[in-house]
Amino acid sequence: MATRFLHHYQSKPEHFDHSSRGKRSPVEKKTITNVLRPERSRGYGRGKKEPGKQVLFGNDMKKVDESYYKTQKLMLMKADHKAIHEKVEKKAEEERRYAAELAAQAPEFVLGLRPHTVWEKMHVSLSCVIQGAPSPRIKWYKDGALIQPTAVPGKYTIENKIGLQTLEISRCSPEDSGEYSAVASNDHGEASSRATVLVKRHQGSDSGGDSLRLESSQLELDVDIVGGFEASFGKEGDSLTLTCTFSSALTSNLGEFCWLRDGILLKESKWLKIEYSDKSTKLTLPHIHKEDEGLYTMCLLTRTGYKEHSGYVFVKDAPAAEAGAPGSPLDVECHDVNKDYVFITWKPPSADGRSPVIGYFIDRCEVGSDKWIQCNDVPEKLCKFPVMDLSENRTYQFCVRAVNAAGISRPSRISEPVTTIDPTAGDRIINIQTDKGKIVITKDELEGEVRIPLAPTNVHVTEIGKTYAALCWNEPCPRGRESVVYYVEKLAAGSGSWQRANLKVPVSCPRFAVTNLVKNKLYCFRVRAVNKYGISEASQPSDTISFGQTSAAPSPPYDIVPVRNTRTSVMVLWKGPEDETELLGFYVYVCEVGTNNWETCNNKPVTSKSFAVHGLIPGKKYVFRVKSVNPAGLSDYSVESTPIVVNNTISLPSAPYGLTQLNSGKNEMVIGWKEPKFPIGAEILGYFLDYCDAVEAEWHEVNIKLINAKIYKVQNLTEGSLYQFCAFAMNWAGVGQPSEASDQFKCEEWTMPHPGPPFDVRFIEVRSTSLLLLWQPPLYTGKDPLAGYFVQIRETDLEEWKTLTKEPVLKTHMRICHLEEGKTYIFRVLALNSAGTGLPSLPCDPVRTETRPGTTEINVGVDEDGNIFLALQNSEATDAPKFIWSKDYQEITTPERVRIETTEDISKLILIDPSEEDLGTYSVIVTGTDGVSSSHTLTDEELQSLKKLSHRKRNPLIHVKSDWAAELLGKDAVRLWLQVESLSPAAHLRLIVNEKEVSSTPTHKINFDKANGIIEMIIQNFSEEDEGSYTAQLQDGKAKGQFTLVLIDEKFRDILSEFNFQRNEWKRKQGPYFEKYLHWEVTEECDLLLTCKVSNTKSQTSIEWCKDGKQITDAIYDPQSGNSSLSISQVTKKDEGVYKTVVADERGQDSSVLEMLNQAFEDILREICRIGGTSASELKVQATADGIKLYSLTKCNMEYMKNTWYLNEKTLESQERRRMGSDNQQIWLQISNPTEADKGKYTLEMFDGKQTYKRVFALSEQVFNEAIAEYQRLKQAAIAEKNRAKVAKGLPDVVNIMEDKTLCLSCIISGDPIPEVSWLKNDRKLVSGEHYQVAVDKTTVTFSIQQVTSEDSGKYSVFVKNKYGSETASVTVGVYKHGEESGKE
Repeated sequence: MATRFLHHYQSKPEHFDHSSRGKRSPVEKKTITNVLRPERSRGYGRGKKEPGKQVLFGNDMKKVDESYYKTQKLMLMKADHKAIHEKVEKKAEEERRYAAELAAQAPEFVLGLRPHTVWEKMHVSLSCVIQGAPSPRIKWYKDGALIQPTAVPGKYTIENKIGLQTLEISRCSPEDSGEYSAVASNDHGEASSRATVLVKRHQGSDSGGDSLRLESSQLELDVDIVGGFEASFGKEGDSLTLTCTFSSALTSNLGEFCWLRDGILLKESKWLKIEYSDKSTKLTLPHIHKEDEGLYTMCLLTRTGYKEHSGYVFVKDAPAAEAGAPGSPLDVECHDVNKDYVFITWKPPSADGRSPVIGYFIDRCEVGSDKWIQCNDVPEKLCKFPVMDLSENRTYQFCVRAVNAAGISRPSRISEPVTTIDPTAGDRIINIQTDKGKIVITKDELEGEVRIPLAPTNVHVTEIGKTYAALCWNEPCPRGRESVVYYVEKLAAGSGSWQRANLKVPVSCPRFAVTNLVKNKLYCFRVRAVNKYGISEASQPSDTISFGQTSAAPSPPYDIVPVRNTRTSVMVLWKGPEDETELLGFYVYVCEVGTNNWETCNNKPVTSKSFAVHGLIPGKKYVFRVKSVNPAGLSDYSVESTPIVVNNTISLPSAPYGLTQLNSGKNEMVIGWKEPKFPIGAEILGYFLDYCDAVEAEWHEVNIKLINAKIYKVQNLTEGSLYQFCAFAMNWAGVGQPSEASDQFKCEEWTMPHPGPPFDVRFIEVRSTSLLLLWQPPLYTGKDPLAGYFVQIRETDLEEWKTLTKEPVLKTHMRICHLEEGKTYIFRVLALNSAGTGLPSLPCDPVRTETRPGTTEINVGVDEDGNIFLALQNSEATDAPKFIWSKDYQEITTPERVRIETTEDISKLILIDPSEEDLGTYSVIVTGTDGVSSSHTLTDEELQSLKKLSHRKRNPLIHVKSDWAAELLGKDAVRLWLQVESLSPAAHLRLIVNEKEVSSTPTHKINFDKANGIIEMIIQNFSEEDEGSYTAQLQDGKAKGQFTLVLIDEKFRDILSEFNFQRNEWKRKQGPYFEKYLHWEVTEECDLLLTCKVSNTKSQTSIEWCKDGKQITDAIYDPQSGNSSLSISQVTKKDEGVYKTVVADERGQDSSVLEMLNQAFEDILREICRIGGTSASELKVQATADGIKLYSLTKCNMEYMKNTWYLNEKTLESQERRRMGSDNQQIWLQISNPTEADKGKYTLEMFDGKQTYKRVFALSEQVFNEAIAEYQRLKQAAIAEKNRAKVAKGLPDVVNIMEDKTLCLSCIISGDPIPEVSWLKNDRKLVSGEHYQVAVDKTTVTFSIQQVTSEDSGKYSVFVKNKYGSETASVTVGVYKHGEESGKE
């Protein structure tokens, strides 16, 4: 048998379109469940039954009815199959015939309403199919009255399932019988359809299940899904199989199925296989990828509709190719396929490894080859990329790899193959239909005369990536029959010239991605078409774009709400982002509380804003967060959700118990009961009550709407009759089990004088020896008012009741103490009036006196906001516990005096304005727990103490750690800062400048580090306008603080001056600058050295020195080290002045000035003298021709030093015989014509203005005599030298003279006595005569030669001599002939 798949599933949206299945949403189900009274979970009967009869109620009756109507439907379908088929064919023909008229059609009932007859408490559904255009508006009526579902919540449900209109009536009663009509109307008319509904009561056995006797063998039973797959987990690269089994074999007439993933029909491919047999179907994923993740659904089409089974498949990332590398991308798709161009898109991975994804590499492979080629050198940041330079008519596949700082991911799943073809080729073929047939003409034939093509058109930018701008244009029309390529040109804003953008890459299709663009620059583009004949005109430029303005990562979702789903799963819901246009979906992450181990829940982005997270551990607490996904990447993590404990959803409640008659009238009774014991913590939404007449033994419902209280007045009873009652509880999970039937209560009016029974007796605050008992007063008080209550007690193993007090208790609560620990007690209460005690209450549940581990008491204190509070922490782990507070065990009637705050398992009662009115006993009960409760009595003394503490906390001060300070920050900013104690995230800052509140601006940036308590203002370009006062006003909760900085006068000017200096320094250092300014130092040789050092120099940098504006060329400059120096030896007053050094190049210049004037120059001289004085030698004695000389050798001129000579401690004054002085080498004392009085101790004192240096010499007898002898010798030598014969003014070295001229030579001689004179020629003595003539006139000697000839040439010498010595002076004489140049020889 071959199972038939669903082929035209698109034409059956009611079966396969998820958006139109007509199923109720979870919210709708919840709303209906709240007010809908489901069938009983079991049947029950009251009173005597007649033998042989069977009465069915609840689910049994429902099952019989459902079986009956299903069987009836199958029989009708089988009998009318042919007629229905003919009707459908006829209807289809009519629809085709009048298709054009449907665009404006009045409402028409294609299928009208059918009458229904149902049993009491069953559901009935009225359906009809309506067509019309525009879509008709539908209204439902009962007996002519409009049905409004909100008027009777849960009774009526109206749905529209793509034309199938449905009215569902829940839990029918005889009152629901009547005529129902549906009225459809639109702008073109109105139509209606009517049907009757008859609701029958159950009467006797004829109305029971015995009346239905159908042979199932006569029918072919419908098929059902009996086994399915659960949520499955796989890993990339593994295989996975999903299986569903059916209740019976699929036949040709029964059962068609299909598989869907996320609502999309699946077909067999290399990625998945579908198998089927008679009773099962399998879907196999042989090699799982993240693209295979999703919700898988197996849909089974049956005769009565369709059935489905779904389960989610999760795919985890395979191990990373490199440690810390991201997961692989997914959903690689190809778009805009052209001859040499394909645009690729993909989705980013959920796991980015140890660092964010910085981009992606795109790889391509030609089908039939195993060689993968990387398409981009620079990682592309966006999840889209244009691949160019492909070969035409080739088939390619692509994959993508993600890149982060740790490495490269595994490649994604390979894309579907695409073939690069010209998509516009078909547009160049024209089909012309004629009477004789079709004529095919190509544009190449029509454009044969076209040589140079026209310009392309519609040039526009389709995508802007991080590294490219993708262009698209229309090919020229006409283009000619020759093939064309394209030149793409770009124009940058402000450049004024167009540049080729595709110099290296030929463009053969109207798609191109321009690269190498400058970020944040404006561009426009144009295109030229080129063929073998030439180049077309340029197209119109595209719109201007700003490159780099790509889409940013999306904003994160918010309002993450986890909701229990199953025992091992949680449904996560979220909101936003709302304004994202390219949103690809969401990734969900989960972490067990306390582990900080975050795991990815889905590796394929989900597009809805809810996701069921499976595979969680029951009882564990988890938190969730979500990321948004778009082509730019992932958003930041959302804020973590609130923690949720994984567990089952709320289960059905157990049965109420303890039904009691609390009051009775002639035709009414008040019945009370106790709430169910289980499940603990489940909120009870209300109750249903049924009653049974003891005679008729039939059960009837008392109420349709939920009863919110645990008492109810039952009316319209028969006086004197006996009744039993049964109650049902309902929570969010539905209606629970019925209670046991109550005792028989007689309906008669109570007239007894004593009161009725109190009710709702319960206990709280159970401890080891005490508890608190509470109850409600009786509804029937008797003939007189109540006078109090008596409380009775007994142990569970005893039968005797004991009254606890002799006097009645006036209140409806009592603290019972002095109980035995570990005993189990039961309590009951009796009301008292003047007639005596009344009926006892129903006893409370047994209670064991013990203090359970973890029991907490009310904590009283003052919070950080100064609020006085009473708080209790719930020690039991429950879902959303509710804390019920009371004062003096009564409902708090003054809510304006207290405020209750509850967070998770802690509840606080805060006293808004504490006073004497708030004294009393406060108690709290935690619902949904096993008796968690506590109380505390607030006394006046305790309240006064709490109020004092509250005042201190309401008015706290913020303490300062470091007061206001000002400091320079960088080259152009001043930082004003203050540090206080650590503040909370809610702290608030107001900054007041000169009595005006300011906010952060680019020039006055305000930073507030709350965690460290640092407030700072960074002021750019600090100036006179920033003078004034700065005040920081802080508030952290109730704590306040105000701190002021006064920045005026000298303090402000100091900061401004320093700021200006720093700013100038920065500007100065942008070019060559002085790292060390010009300064002086004195060397050990007493030379003055002026030095400086420059930095940030280049080879073109020059440095110049000058003094008093005049350039100095003696300076030395070393470009390698930047050092420059000028050395001055033997400093004198002429060296005083202003020295300046200038360093400059094309970037700028800097100068350094050294003023060596006045005091500065004196300091230099003083330093020179200091070094000279320190280095001066000891005194020495020297004999001279004039006498004796005492001296000290120095390294410098000491004339600027105060030098004083002492002889035998007596100051010597400079006079004719004793002269004092100094020069560059020594300090001396010259004694002329020394005598015996000049012997003794000589002292030289040298004073540099600060320090005195002494040198001492003893001129003893021996030293003096030796000096005198040397003095005499030198004196005689000086006399001889003075009187010796000398040529004082000598002759010239060379003399040239012409023949026949007279030569005259003269010289001056000296000596005493007058020297003898003689002349020599060539060292031979000459004799004065006619030719040679010698004349001596005192000290002048003249030598002349008359009419010189060439023979007179030679060396002539004059020789002078007396008794003290002689001396010779020579001259060379040259004689030249007439006509020769002088000095030719």
